[in-house]
Amino acid sequence: MVSFRWISEPLPADITVRQVYGFCFDDTGRVLLREDSGRYGLPGGKPESGEDAPAVLVRECREESQITIGEPVYLGYQEVTEEGRPPYAQLRLAARITGFLPRELDRDTGRTYGRLIAPLNKAPALLDWGIDGLLQSAAAVHAAYRLGLDPASVREETWHN
Repeated sequence: MVSFRWISEPLPADITVRQVYGFCFDDTGRVLLREDSGRYGLPGGKPESGEDAPAVLVRECREESQITIGEPVYLGYQEVTEEGRPPYAQLRLAARITGFLPRELDRDTGRTYGRLIAPLNKAPALLDWGIDGLLQSAAAVHAAYRLGLDPASVREETWHN
């Protein structure tokens, strides 16, 4: 059995980070969701040797969603516990999108993922992460304000690309 728990405190030194994902905002305060065969997720992935969390998010945003981002802001982490194994962390960061690049294949998977830009209040339902997803989205709202954005003022429009 696998269990997840959202923690909005600093990451303890003794927990392994296996994944880094980000709430990436456009200039209007909408968030980018990566679409893969009708399922939505945040851009992000696994750290490579020697990478810190912000570097992972920068690289994964470029590779998966063909976006560039500004300096990421730490939100917290999801503690993942699997039976018989020590817990590990899936970090969550937030960043402002600085550019949209031409679409291309992800080198790791050979697929081109869809990009959905949506108001942040739509993200929890699209991500389908339950209560922990709601808590993460709430943390992302606070980060958006720190990034100079107001996600509450976003019109109810979305776009796919």
